[in-house]
Amino acid sequence: MPVSEEIILARHGETDWSRTGRHTGRTDVPLTDAGRRQAAALAPALADLNPALVLTSPLSRAAETCRLAGLGDRAEPEPALMEWDYGDYEGLTSDQIHQDRPGWTIFEDGAPGGEAPDEVTARVDAVIERMAAADGLCVAFAHGHVLRVLGARWVGLPPAAGARLGLSTATLSALGNEHGVRALARWNAAP
Repeated sequence: MPVSEEIILARHGETDWSRTGRHTGRTDVPLTDAGRRQAAALAPALADLNPALVLTSPLSRAAETCRLAGLGDRAEPEPALMEWDYGDYEGLTSDQIHQDRPGWTIFEDGAPGGEAPDEVTARVDAVIERMAAADGLCVAFAHGHVLRVLGARWVGLPPAAGARLGLSTATLSALGNEHGVRALARWNAAP
């Protein structure tokens, strides 16, 4: 029996900052032209769905991806799906951060002046609870790190496990159940 899909996760399309590896938390960086094409390419994979609930981060890169993917008219902004607040590390690359803090990872260490892993976990757990209570398939449009934590939490792992779930821009992932156990049905799938 295949894993039944209950939640579809969509990461937003490319931005200038995602293309260059800069941590893009709360800065509202728009999609690039390539990112808009990527977002529109998600539409065929989502076209036949009739989701009970569509949620999107209120940041424009996620909301525009949702609109271009064809679900914008059904979407509800969900502030808990905003990207990790990188605080002092906003706009920096991991290499820049490692110059002062070797071995740092957002998933284990959080960000000074931003969010700690347990704060992101609380937000994500609330979104999971909301989607699990919906009567049917849910779709969520959001950001790389918050979606990686969401995937880890769905399968009962700590937020640090999100480091092991790579997630490219404009990809689809699916969370579901197999024999009553929460499972990753697919991950980081390009349309």
